[in-house]
Amino acid sequence: MYGPDFAADPQAVYQRLRALGPAAPVELAPGAHATLVTDYRAALEVLRSPEIFAKDARRWRALADGRVAADNPVVPMMAYRPNCLFSDGDAHRRLRQAVTDSLSRIDPNALRGYVERSADTLIDRFAGLGEADLLGAYAKVLPLLVFQQLFGCPPELGDRLVEGFSGIFDGVDAERADALIADSLVELIGLKHAEPGADMTSWLMAHHARLTDEELIHQHVVLIGAGTEPQQNLIANALRLLLSDDRFAGDLAGGSMPVEDALDEVLWLDPPMANYGVHYPVQDVDFGGVPLRAGEPVVVSFAAANTDPALLSDQRTGNRAHLAWSAGPHTCPAKDAARL
Repeated sequence: MYGPDFAADPQAVYQRLRALGPAAPVELAPGAHATLVTDYRAALEVLRSPEIFAKDARRWRALADGRVAADNPVVPMMAYRPNCLFSDGDAHRRLRQAVTDSLSRIDPNALRGYVERSADTLIDRFAGLGEADLLGAYAKVLPLLVFQQLFGCPPELGDRLVEGFSGIFDGVDAERADALIADSLVELIGLKHAEPGADMTSWLMAHHARLTDEELIHQHVVLIGAGTEPQQNLIANALRLLLSDDRFAGDLAGGSMPVEDALDEVLWLDPPMANYGVHYPVQDVDFGGVPLRAGEPVVVSFAAANTDPALLSDQRTGNRAHLAWSAGPHTCPAKDAARL
């Protein structure tokens, strides 16, 4: 699951893995082994069965006993943090409620206006040049501007956070990236303790869940992590489709280009997080003929599940049953803001 061969043609890898059943053994990074779920219905079973498949990564046996080194590049993406993504049961409900309640305080009209103004500013910078790097000059920058606004984050802190999250997602000097994120978030939370504002950071602090500073840091890790790299992937993948696929050709200003349809197609065929949704069986289990051991990672391939041959259809318009937002108790709480 790493290196140029997988990157060049992941669908070919998924096709080979499907021959082994609904899930198959993979190596995520050197020395980090897991089982990858490639079947749509099997993925739903994992995502919707928290009594069998837990999220708390303290169950990860290979990390706990040293078979996976602490500096392995996948560890910052998979190791336990006290936030809603890595918790189960009552702990998950408490932490997730703080997130959903804070997200509900965002004015969608104000957010739309801010996104539009930010997008216009970025487009104006390259519109007269005759060419544009749509990844570097647009897709990477727009989420940064938006989350700085949502979290009340000064620009210099925002730049450091994006550098840190990029390092984690890319597996480049992951330990340094993790430290950069932690230091920057400690500084942001300190600023908001001194001067709270109308922003997500301050709302999380004031929530009746009474989050500790450590929990606040790690809630921010999951929220900002989900709001930067995956969001830039969604924007870039959608732009590529709109600009290159004849089915979506048309005059956007005239309203004839179905952007929502294009976005749904990207979420089906090229989801911004292709392989994640890590779970840990609470006991040994037979999973459609595939033996899964307790405490060994089970990774959901959203990309493979969405392209499961059993789902093939020419009519996907308006169909939002894809797994790009995950499913079950850990489904993305910010999908409406992400689509906007």
